[in-house]
Formats: sequence, structure tokens, C-alpha cells
Amino acid sequence: MKKTLTLLLVIFTFTLAAQTEKYTGKYVAHYDFNENGTITYTLILKTDGTFTFHNYRKISDKNPEENSYGQGTWKIEKENVLYFNTDENLDIDDKYTISFTNTKARYHTKSPRDKSDKIVKTKLKFYDSEIPWIKGWELFKK
Repeated sequence: MKKTLTLLLVIFTFTLAAQTEKYTGKYVAHYDFNENGTITYTLILKTDGTFTFHNYRKISDKNPEENSYGQGTWKIEKENVLYFNTDENLDIDDKYTISFTNTKARYHTKSPRDKSDKIVKTKLKFYDSEIPWIKGWELFKK
């Protein structure tokens, strides 16, 4: 009985790890504007269900560089929908100030059934968040 339960637990763990593996990695959006302006959003999804976020912004030579950070946990709510959460007590401090609580993104990639030569970049598209400026973002997997 113990061996059966252990085997089932191991299979369940590997199944969960395999499901999250396709989502993990580094997602980036980079924008250059004005001659010296740049904005870069970087989101790293880790296999342990945690994430880190970095927002780098330099509007012009006259403005100082700005960096803001966020961290927390992520999970798959339903297929290809990721749900982000930030625990205010554990994940927020002097450096990590952005709360991703109640943020959702949809995972987009080329369908394995699509045999065309069409190139589809893998991305996360954010569609729901308490952070007003995150809605509509598209971050591409690197």
C-alpha cells in the first residue's frame, strides 16, 4: 500500500512539473523611443512556482533611470491561463514594491497542429490586473 501511494505521488509530481515546464522561462518586452529613451519589462517564471519582475525605464537623457521590481507566485489556473499572486507580507519590501495580486495572463504559442511556415512567437498577454498599466502587455519568451 505504501509503495502504491508513493508511486502515485511521484507520478503526480512529475505530471505537475511537466505541465509547468512549458510556461517557465524569461519573458521580455523592450521598447526604444525618442533618441535615448527605453523601457524594458522582464518577467522570469521559475519552475518552483515563483516569479520575479523588473521594470527598467529611461525616458531621456534629462531623466534618471528608473527601476521597479515585483515578485510572488504563479500558477496555472486553467490551460494557458496563468494567475499571479503577491503575498504582501512575504514578497513586498523596499526593493520589491509591485504587487501582482489578481493578475492574469494568457499563454500564446504556435499550435502543434499548425504545420505552416508561419512564425508565432511564444508570449504572455496580460488581460486582467489591479495594476492598470499592465493590461494589454505582451511579453515574449526568450
